[in-house]
Amino acid sequence: MEGQVTDAYHDSPPLTEEQRAVVEQPWDARLLVTAGAGAGKTHTLVRRLDALLGHEEDALEAGEILVLSFSRAAVRELRERIALHARQARRVRVQTFDSWAYSVLRGEQPDRDWGALRFDERIRETTEAILRGAVEESEQGPPAHVVIDEVQDLVGDRRDMVETLLDRFQDSCGFTVVGDGAQAIFGFQVSDQDARAAETNYFFDWLRASYPDDLVELHLTTNFRARTEEARTALAVGAELKRLPSEPAESDAAGEKFHRRLTDLLRSCPDFGPLEDPFTVGSLRAYPGTCAILCRDNRQALVLSEALFSLGVGHRVQRALQDRPVPAWVTSVLRGTGTTTLAEERFQELLSAGPIAPVGDRTRIWRSLRGAARAPGGLMDVAAVRRLVAEGRFPDDLAAVEPAKLVVSTVHRAKGLEFDRVIVVEPATTAELRKQHTHVDPAAEARSLYVAMTRARDDLFRIAAPDTALVRRDKVTERWYLGGWKSYIRDGIVASGQDVGREHPPGTDGFTDDASSLQDYLAASVSPGDELVLRTQHEMPMAVDQSPPYTIFHGDRPISVVSERFRKDLHTSLKINKTWEINWPVEINGFRVDCVETVAGSGASGARAGLGDHGIWTVPRLSGLGRYRRVRGITQEGIVG
Repeated sequence: MEGQVTDAYHDSPPLTEEQRAVVEQPWDARLLVTAGAGAGKTHTLVRRLDALLGHEEDALEAGEILVLSFSRAAVRELRERIALHARQARRVRVQTFDSWAYSVLRGEQPDRDWGALRFDERIRETTEAILRGAVEESEQGPPAHVVIDEVQDLVGDRRDMVETLLDRFQDSCGFTVVGDGAQAIFGFQVSDQDARAAETNYFFDWLRASYPDDLVELHLTTNFRARTEEARTALAVGAELKRLPSEPAESDAAGEKFHRRLTDLLRSCPDFGPLEDPFTVGSLRAYPGTCAILCRDNRQALVLSEALFSLGVGHRVQRALQDRPVPAWVTSVLRGTGTTTLAEERFQELLSAGPIAPVGDRTRIWRSLRGAARAPGGLMDVAAVRRLVAEGRFPDDLAAVEPAKLVVSTVHRAKGLEFDRVIVVEPATTAELRKQHTHVDPAAEARSLYVAMTRARDDLFRIAAPDTALVRRDKVTERWYLGGWKSYIRDGIVASGQDVGREHPPGTDGFTDDASSLQDYLAASVSPGDELVLRTQHEMPMAVDQSPPYTIFHGDRPISVVSERFRKDLHTSLKINKTWEINWPVEINGFRVDCVETVAGSGASGARAGLGDHGIWTVPRLSGLGRYRRVRGITQEGIVG
């Protein structure tokens, strides 16, 4: 290929001249890389890590390199590429900003309940901990080189944390930061709406101002993702989107222009057709490659997912960035051992013997989990694994993921991913959006549409936006619900990742099946996408601020119960005012299995149920929109007929 040089790696694409310039920078370089959509950024980072570890005289140790990225999807992709193509970098741990922040706080104050804080609160606490010297005192010690991916999405508190980190070690630490201003789509995390326009390129400008003499700026400009002209439809807009004005009024005007331009480009792409058309359904089912339907927001994703399931089209809904389900194989590994530590050979035996196979390279799984639950002598600490599950600190790159050819996702959740075919939900105009929302950021809307249109390798389609008028957000619980044309109507509720009870294993309270049999059933018979039904156990609320208890059914078989959080959110959603008499639904239909996940609960309860004393078991994770079924003749408005 023209512009490329001979490369010693026979199992991966050769480096271009642009990529090689990035890879060969010395370990103490301050390096800013702007990489457009599909420009081989991940491939370049893998080779950069290998180079940092491979220089004979100046080689770094794996523990001296800190690698951070914005999302678990990006972390997983980088880890998978490292496993496939790296030589030296397989020992490097890749983390999200949130996961690394948690580890810093735990290292400094291990007895504090950091899990009780919100993500942004932990990030702010980590910034203060860095200033107190927590990184120097940590097990890893200060980094010699920091690698940061997706830096365009560093805004607000996360940006402050990273700036503090680089400032702290500016005399002893190099860095490689990679980003693309055209793909900055997380500005909404900045609460000050007037500051969002300036925030987009703030970190880039901070780097240039902080390192005026030794910052090396390099660019990756060649797109390797798009294999057809159709997939390249929006690429030309990227260069202009990188640097929009920072003044709010000018940013809005420029954003309006680019949003119209990208919308026109999308309309030049083929219409995929209505979902109810048999040809459309057949095309979705029969397509042999990977496909994504990308939506502007969660409401569109919920409605489209419900429609696809009703048509018998299997798919997976991309999870929110903060959702971290622990894979079910962790339960089988821990239940299979009565020891306090595990050697790699025994770990691999238990992994192979389990009923649910892990996704990914098993050697990499061992390295990642053992790195987070280390015991002396090259062993894994079993109790530490349990703590990782209980405290929400399970390694990001090992979070449960179910392979699916068809994915329904918001654009934000699909960031960093790519697909053979992409179907983009047709965007509303900014004028139409202003009728629905109190604040609209045209520049952010334009960048989001650009990101959606640049995920495709081959096919780029558009599809009509679904009707989402009745899907609304509860201001108290921040949970989506299905409303009606009158403000007090509630006809359904959206599942969240904390809706299934975890304190006790399924089968220990009012079930005909014992807990062990239910664990076997969950492993063998419950799959992502399966429909679930919630049925009331009785009509008595569990507390004044809770609903009655609900049992979760898979077909005719009860497999779990809802959590206290679900009962509270359901009560809040249905309690329209203080005097409102709630008509509790007897059933909630339409929820789906997101995955079967490992959770941590009462060790004593697990032991009594015959599941061992680790306090680990599996439960189904709910997703989707559940619709209420009430007693005949009674609606949310009262008795009728």
